[in-house]
Amino acid sequence: PGHFVINDDAMANFDGGPTFEYSDPRRAKNIRWGTLNFDLGKNQVQSFLISNAIYWLEEFHFDGLRVDAVSNMLYLDYDEGDWTPNIYGNNVNLEGVDFIRRLNKEIFLRDPSYLMIAEESTAWPGVTQSIDQGGLGFNFKWNMGWMNDTLKFFKLDPLSRSYNYRLITFTFMYMFDENFILPFSHDEVVHGKESLLGKMPGDNRYRQFANLRLMEGYRMVYPGKKLSFMGNEIGQFLEWRFYEGLEWETLSREYNLEFQDYISTLNQLYLSEKALHHYDLSAKGIIFLEADNPDESIVAFIRKGEELSDCVICIFNFTPVERHNYRLGVPLPGSYRILLNSEMKEFGGNWLYQKEIFQTEDKAHQKQDYSIELVLPSLSLLLLVPDTIDEEALAKLQAKAAKGNSQQTSNQLSKFNS
Repeated sequence: PGHFVINDDAMANFDGGPTFEYSDPRRAKNIRWGTLNFDLGKNQVQSFLISNAIYWLEEFHFDGLRVDAVSNMLYLDYDEGDWTPNIYGNNVNLEGVDFIRRLNKEIFLRDPSYLMIAEESTAWPGVTQSIDQGGLGFNFKWNMGWMNDTLKFFKLDPLSRSYNYRLITFTFMYMFDENFILPFSHDEVVHGKESLLGKMPGDNRYRQFANLRLMEGYRMVYPGKKLSFMGNEIGQFLEWRFYEGLEWETLSREYNLEFQDYISTLNQLYLSEKALHHYDLSAKGIIFLEADNPDESIVAFIRKGEELSDCVICIFNFTPVERHNYRLGVPLPGSYRILLNSEMKEFGGNWLYQKEIFQTEDKAHQKQDYSIELVLPSLSLLLLVPDTIDEEALAKLQAKAAKGNSQQTSNQLSKFNS
């Protein structure tokens, strides 16, 4: 519904005049895309578009719809060229907002389990908020800011990432403003943009795949739902081309098979580890450990579920420098085990052996009461989970918090018990 093509045998000037498009040529023509804009204020146009959406959902049993170019329907000045303010003197397309709300209302009246996903690239508030609360009524939104910043960050020479560290951490400021989906979609692997693998820096396939494993791991454990375009999971070399199939022949190469196995492992962990999905859309699901370390370009956070021990600690080393004696704050006393190391040989990395179990020390670090020390492989993601919990130490910790001797400890326990 965002726009439609100018085509003599389609909807442009359908009956010899502007039927589906605006009568005002300035509003009708979309200069940026060379298309026409629907006149969303006409009842017959709204009926046509909403009926079309219902048709795809009910007759073809789609799970939902991703609505393209929502920004073009929200703003009068989104396109290039002249524009006229609305009756209130601002740039909001009132007819567009009304149409979007009516579309979502009609869809969810039929089945509230449908997915209505906005591809919206601005900071318009309440895209996934209910209509009753003043929102647009979608239940998900593509996180275009996260996608753009993440791809821009990973395209950089890893040794210069410390100067662009904010690209990877700024998204933490708004990660729960909407119900987000993290998209590596068709839009990012067409029209000369290269495949995801082609975007990765490095002078050899090993370095490129190391970056790609790190980026895909970052997406999978970052809060929010996931979307990946076909071919991403096999490390396709060429960008997607509509006139031929995917590069299935790449799976005859060992490193593509290793990467496919890595993606399969990530998918299985996302399903099996409740902490990675239970609070996907809530700030309850994350505690930041390291988000201000540009010199080493390290980020660390805890993904969290309902139970005290239901947590996954995620550490990212975004540089090709192996970090020794890295101290990591952990929330519970006892031991932790490695759940995933993206640099293991089985995934195409260069680590043959990984120490699996780490005992906690009574050293507070990163606002946690305990810590462990480990080695961070270069260009890697490490995931750790509790292996054993020291019940005696935990009881002392709880008693200490109950006495009010440690506000920090109390805060941490309340986070894990909330």
